[in-house]
Amino acid sequence: MAKDQNDDLSLHDLIEGPTRDLTAARAAALARTQARSTSDDHEADGTSEDPRGSQPHDRRSEGASEGAGPGARRRVALERLPASGALYRRALLGVVPGVGGRRGGDVPGVELAVSGVAVDPGHLAGYDRVCGFRLTDRLPATYLHVLGFPLSLRLMTSPGFPIPLTGVVHVANRITVHRPVEAGETVDFHTYAENLRPHERGRQLDVVLIGSIGGEEVWRGVSTYLGKERAAGGGPRRDRGDRPAPPAASARWRVTPRVGTDYARVSGDHNPIHTSKLGARLFGFPRPIAHGMWSKARCLAALEPRLSETYTVDVSFKLPVPLPSTVAFSASATGAGWDFALHGARDGKPHLVGSVR
Repeated sequence: MAKDQNDDLSLHDLIEGPTRDLTAARAAALARTQARSTSDDHEADGTSEDPRGSQPHDRRSEGASEGAGPGARRRVALERLPASGALYRRALLGVVPGVGGRRGGDVPGVELAVSGVAVDPGHLAGYDRVCGFRLTDRLPATYLHVLGFPLSLRLMTSPGFPIPLTGVVHVANRITVHRPVEAGETVDFHTYAENLRPHERGRQLDVVLIGSIGGEEVWRGVSTYLGKERAAGGGPRRDRGDRPAPPAASARWRVTPRVGTDYARVSGDHNPIHTSKLGARLFGFPRPIAHGMWSKARCLAALEPRLSETYTVDVSFKLPVPLPSTVAFSASATGAGWDFALHGARDGKPHLVGSVR
């Protein structure tokens, strides 16, 4: 009997979920790699596992140096975006006793780069539909996060990265749009981590992803992640006073389990907590939760007609959105832009607070 597409995904499905090669130079890269016949042609850290052919070694960019001075980062250029499925397998292996490596004490002194990332119009349309954006050739600000996410994922699953990807909490995201980006343009990305700091529940750091066109920075995203640790890391403590009443709702949205699986397919983010009851339970959630970046994108889509061509949209993620549930969206104009929030429609619990400036 055929499996209903609404059925819960197996652990294999959610980790092996569809991956896409978005790099314009894909054909040339595959031709070069298939021409090699030795095992040394695989990437040094084995992230590809592409059955059609091995990936080439990472290339150190010209002019990069190991000893470029304190705080300097060595740039490593990849031939193409890595496959996210293999990276999630690596993350899961990292929590197996005796298999996972030792965590680093600081952020890695490296930045990863990839050039010529093209937009698939069909994929863009699918993303727009899942997140509620209008179908246009102009890229939503959050879409560029999705486009470059495999590069950041590669960085976060590298040996010695100080916070394990498995169980990491995405606590904030800030995106700055310097100019609109159209679907016909190709984007160069680079990513790095910075600002490792203590937190009352562990450690936090920022992963920076920058998109450039023709050498000009057009887009910047900064994601803040929390790695929970048994021994508290110090840092400022949250104010645990009474929760303020949620603002009046501008709209209510029913969020179904399909949001988790559909967003995973268009984003490449197959974290088990979003796509499977089994996966969610493995990490302490009674049921799947929505991706934080879907919540941000959905709020931004609601504000889309009011956005200028350049802006910064900043959000803090609060409590997870369980799937299914109903959420209440609220927005209010300020002198400098917009403030917005997402709360539980029944209990008023905060899921997200943000601003556009």
